[in-house]
Amino acid sequence: MTGIRLTAPAPGWAIDADVVVVGSGVAGLTTALRCAAAGLDTVVVTKARLDDGSTRWAQGGIAAALGEGDTPEQHLDDTLVAGAGLCDEGAVRTLVTEGPDAVRRLITTGATFDTTDSGDIALTREGGHHRRRIAHAGGDATGAEISRALVEAVREAALHTIENALVLDLLTDAEGRTAGVSLHVMGEGQHDGVGAVRAPSVVLATGGMGQVFSATTNPSVSTGDGVALALRAGAEVSDLEFVQFHPTVLFLGADSEGQQPLVSEAVRGEGAHLVDATGTRFMLGQHELAELAPRDIVAKAITRQMHEHGTEHMYLDARHFGAQMWEQRFPTILAACRAHSIDPVTEPIPVAPAAHYASGGIRTDLRGRTTVPGLYACGEVACTGVHGANRLASNSLLEGLVFAERIAADIAGTRPPRTEPAEAASEGGDAPVPLLAPETRTAIQRIMTRGAGVLRSAASLAAAAEELEALHRSAAADVDAADPKDAVPGVDAWEVTNLLLVSRVLVAAAREREETRGCHWREDRPDRDDAHWRRHLVVRIAPDRTPVVHRTETAAFPPVRAAD
Repeated sequence: MTGIRLTAPAPGWAIDADVVVVGSGVAGLTTALRCAAAGLDTVVVTKARLDDGSTRWAQGGIAAALGEGDTPEQHLDDTLVAGAGLCDEGAVRTLVTEGPDAVRRLITTGATFDTTDSGDIALTREGGHHRRRIAHAGGDATGAEISRALVEAVREAALHTIENALVLDLLTDAEGRTAGVSLHVMGEGQHDGVGAVRAPSVVLATGGMGQVFSATTNPSVSTGDGVALALRAGAEVSDLEFVQFHPTVLFLGADSEGQQPLVSEAVRGEGAHLVDATGTRFMLGQHELAELAPRDIVAKAITRQMHEHGTEHMYLDARHFGAQMWEQRFPTILAACRAHSIDPVTEPIPVAPAAHYASGGIRTDLRGRTTVPGLYACGEVACTGVHGANRLASNSLLEGLVFAERIAADIAGTRPPRTEPAEAASEGGDAPVPLLAPETRTAIQRIMTRGAGVLRSAASLAAAAEELEALHRSAAADVDAADPKDAVPGVDAWEVTNLLLVSRVLVAAAREREETRGCHWREDRPDRDDAHWRRHLVVRIAPDRTPVVHRTETAAFPPVRAAD
């Protein structure tokens, strides 16, 4: 059976709070710490362990204008160029202006960055940056260090945390404002089974949706849960067609699926070269920054070379680094390569693009507020307007920091009263949700990789849409025919259902955008078309769960709601 007849289960237990933060990466934990510091009763819910999100996998670093001669204005310029005309300049200015102090506060929280001999923060370059402005830790273990520091701070602050818990539904009060979340806790602990956290402010910081594709740098928990939850609750999402494929992911074979080892852009920032099988550099002459061009340009160049040569990968050559530099600057990447019988000290690294980062997400204003009252979004799950059509390298961790602080300030400033949940805001409350069987996950990923991967066309996207709709219809039909006692679904069924919804919305937006821009590459529409497409695509789902796409009038992100 494909579909399972089920509504979100009724909570068996409940706790009350002022704020519930869903997710435990840099965005979620920073929000939680700042809310708690403001005196708000805060609960953190995370699908796995506190340190299991995407943050700890971030290798390169965090971008901010911290170096001598660098300025927020220069950081802004690089971000706008990478975003290919779709960044909201106000959001970017907020990011780059507030970013340096946010990084300093992160250091105060306990994060330790690599330093120079003189004691200054060591800075490197990555793609699209004209300055050395990437702070890093442990050589190439920046995310792990940031995650360590924030998790430690959360534990020292004795925040209420619920691990191994998947949020199922958004709860609302009689006025339609958020009133908390229902969740399914997996495993024994302080809480178990289906329960609820009742709170007037809900912050989604659930990370990305890389598991939509067969090969990704994202961990297995990145199944688009936050975007799917927000869509079911009636929120708008924007720019979901812009999925960034990281150019240099360790190639493990054409049949490799799931999370793949990343080879950080910082390796190219320190002077590694992209070469073909003959050792010829192919980025020279394609962009003024060569290997350090923005990610969409490098990913496209690698893909073109693969097609022209009839190969499944290209190479990243950093043999000239020598053993000492590899061991000190990039120990994590070195270990990952050697674990797969590749030694970067003596041979080039086989690399190919893989799904990496969602530039779009739940549409927010500059305070992280969504179109659903009381619901906020932060980090990769959000679309603040910062990234436009293509994220500038290492802006993601910074975005999580800056907008987390803004969300906490907004909640602390408004302090909405607690109200009683009326019903779940998920498509009619009692209407059954067609959950897919867990084994459907691989089928969805392969459909998306074939039809909506690095290279897209009207034909490939139409085929993907048809196959995804067939899965959706099959699940809905099975729901109508099923006996409610047939099965009790696990968390994996909810994850796959979330993947399907996010995939359908992504494909709908990609079909609508008939141009090539940033990391959205249409083979049948190879040119950028500012006259018709310098605007955002905003999507909601209809009551029958069909994605409804509309264009904004301009590229500017207006406030989602009028200021209080």
